[in-house]
Amino acid sequence: MTDDGDLSSVHGPESIVVECYAGHAYPEWPRAFEVGGRRYNVARVERRWRTPAGVAFRVRTEEGRRFTLEYHEPAGCWSAKPS
Repeated sequence: MTDDGDLSSVHGPESIVVECYAGHAYPEWPRAFEVGGRRYNVARVERRWRTPAGVAFRVRTEEGRRFTLEYHEPAGCWSAKPS
């Protein structure tokens, strides 16, 4: 493990790939994600909260776009939507 922790990728049913910092727990925060074949680097996490199914993040990309990423713990997959 590096000083930054582990980078993990999870492939969801809709071909969503999320690279996350995972220190003591997965996921602590997303670093980058891919939706529809396009990669987005996360410039900052604006908000993190728990949902009944897992954890969600509102992120802003380097291009200035805002997305909500949700990790569904029981299924072990991600979903993403513009927000």
